[in-house]
Amino acid sequence: MDFLVGAEDDDGSRRGSRAPSGRRGRRRRRRRNRGGFLAPMLAVIVLLGGIGAAGFYGYTWLRGVMTPEDYTGEGAGEVVVEIKDGQTASDVAQTLEKQGVVKSARTFTGAVADAGKSSSLQPGEYRMRKQMSAAAAVKLLDPTLRLLERVTLKEGLRLSDTLTTLAKETGKPLKDFQQASKNVKALGLPGYAKGRLEGYAFPATYDITPKMTAADILTAMVDRFNQTAEKDGLKSAAKGLGHTPHEIMTIASIVQAESGNLQDMPKVARVIYNRLDTNRKLEMDSTVMYGLNKYGISATNEDLQSKSPYNTYMHTGLPPGPIANPGDHAIQAALNPAKGAWVWFVTTDPKRGITKFASTEAEFLRLKAEFEKNRGSG
Repeated sequence: MDFLVGAEDDDGSRRGSRAPSGRRGRRRRRRRNRGGFLAPMLAVIVLLGGIGAAGFYGYTWLRGVMTPEDYTGEGAGEVVVEIKDGQTASDVAQTLEKQGVVKSARTFTGAVADAGKSSSLQPGEYRMRKQMSAAAAVKLLDPTLRLLERVTLKEGLRLSDTLTTLAKETGKPLKDFQQASKNVKALGLPGYAKGRLEGYAFPATYDITPKMTAADILTAMVDRFNQTAEKDGLKSAAKGLGHTPHEIMTIASIVQAESGNLQDMPKVARVIYNRLDTNRKLEMDSTVMYGLNKYGISATNEDLQSKSPYNTYMHTGLPPGPIANPGDHAIQAALNPAKGAWVWFVTTDPKRGITKFASTEAEFLRLKAEFEKNRGSG
C-alpha cells in the first residue's frame, strides 16, 4: 500500500511537477506564435503600402508622360500652314507643333487617327489658329477649306491670252508671268518644243495656292502637258504619222482654232494632212491672224499679203510652231485624223459653229458662197 501510495505520489509528483510547466510552455508557445505571425504580417502590410504609394505616384507620373498635353478650345489669331505633297500625318503634326497650332505633335497624330483622317490629309495651304485643340485643328485641315484659287483655262487660248487670264485670276503681276514664260528651261518643256511655251501650256482647271509663283503655275501647266503627251503616246504616234511631236502639236493647235465643235476636229485634221501630203498650201486664216497678232475667223486681202512665216497662204507646209494651246481632243484628232478626201472646209455658219467639208473646188466655192450669205445676213 505504501508502495502503491508512494507510487501514486511519485507519479503524481512527476505529473504535478510537469503539468504546470507544460501548460505554461504551451501558453508561451502560443504567445510566441502570435507574435511571430503578426510581425511578418505587419512587414508585408508596410511593404505593400509602400509599393502601393509608389505605384500610385508611378501611375500618375506615367499617365502624365503617356498622355501628351493639349490645348483646349478653338485657339486664337491666324497662321497659314502648308501641307506639302507626300507629307505624312506625322510630318504635318511636326509642322503644326512648330508653328504653335497644337501643343504636341503626338496629340495631333492621336486626334487625326481617332477621326480616321490620317491618310486623307491633302497638300495645300490652310488657315489655322494658334493654340488650338488637336481635334479642332483636324477639322480645319479639311481639303475643302484649302486656300487656293481655282482657275480654268479654255482650250485654244493663245499664250498671251493665257498669261493675261492667269494674272487676272490670281492677282499676280502680268509681267511675272511674261518673264517666267521666257525662262523655258526652268519650266520643264520637252526638247521638241524648241524653246517655245506656245502650245505647251496645257488648258485645264488648276488649283493655285497663294504661295505659288508665276513660274510654279506655268510649270504645273507644262507638267500637265507632259502627262497628256505620255498618256497619248505622242512621240511614238507622231513617228508613225511621219511627223515630229512639235509638228503634231502645231497641227493640233490649228485643229483647235479652226473647228466649230469636237465632232469636226478629226475631219479638220484630215484636211490638213491631205494638203500637206499633196504639197498644197494650208491656206488657214487662223495662222495668218496669229502671225499678225489679230483675232477673227476670216483674213482680209490685206492680211493675206503678210510676210509672216505664219501666213500659210504664202508659205507651203506647216507654220514654225503652234498658234495656241490645244486641248486633249485636238491632240487626239491630230493623232487620229478621220478618213476622207477633203481638202477644203468652210465654217458656213459661224454663229451656230457649222462647218462643211469639200473634196472638189466646185464644192468649196459653193460652201464659200454660203458663208458669205450667212455673214451678210448676220
